[in-house]
Amino acid sequence: MKALAAAYPGRIVGPAEFRSEDWAVQVGSTWFYYAQGRLLPENLRDRYAEYDPQPFYNYPAELPVWKDPTPEETARARDSAGRRAANPPKRSQHFYEALWRAKSKAESYDRVKTMRFLGRKVMVHYSIMEELALVEERILDTAKTNAQVRQWVNRLDSVAGWNWRTIADTESRSFHAYGTALDLLPKSHGGLQTYWLWTARNYPAWWAVPYSRRSHPPDAVIKAFEEYGFIWGGKWLFFDTMHFEYRPEILLLNHLPVKAAT
Repeated sequence: MKALAAAYPGRIVGPAEFRSEDWAVQVGSTWFYYAQGRLLPENLRDRYAEYDPQPFYNYPAELPVWKDPTPEETARARDSAGRRAANPPKRSQHFYEALWRAKSKAESYDRVKTMRFLGRKVMVHYSIMEELALVEERILDTAKTNAQVRQWVNRLDSVAGWNWRTIADTESRSFHAYGTALDLLPKSHGGLQTYWLWTARNYPAWWAVPYSRRSHPPDAVIKAFEEYGFIWGGKWLFFDTMHFEYRPEILLLNHLPVKAAT
């Protein structure tokens, strides 16, 4: 909760507080409690069992060196996928709806603006436009001397932002629905894998597909996003290598630096 308060100083009122036997943060006039990881307003605290926990997790500074999964890791990945399919995650939307002031599709649409990012139009929440402009500045500056980054920029086909939807195969809202996530799509993946669910159609053991067979942005691009509060889906077990989302709290929880836009 302290990481959340530090991550969104303009949206969360004051520091996190321990009140009514739980940690809480205030968004507008509403206090949201940790509630076993569910981030619930006071009137729903006792109903935490109806929701899955919010995704707070270990996020490594560097992508770990690839190693073929052990039998134990294979079993965990298979079990995680099986649980996800049998019981699609359902997380409370209350906190992020209040944080981004987007409780409905219409309200969310009112919060997004169209901007140009790396020469492509994209719709995003108005409050992350400056961060994205700084990410773009860093990428383009790096491209002047880094041929890999320059080629990646030139091969970029589209940038997808706001889209009012849930995460595939879940009952949880995507951060695309708030305009705080981007999918950066190249003109061709060159036969490489980019998204675990698509990969699973042809490779049932999708978690064992090595990095060399996945489509990764250059490391300098990933670092540029992370520097300004975005995390990369390529570091997830359920990998999504085209995906970046604005989650500075995840970086702060993992003691990784985040630059302020101003």
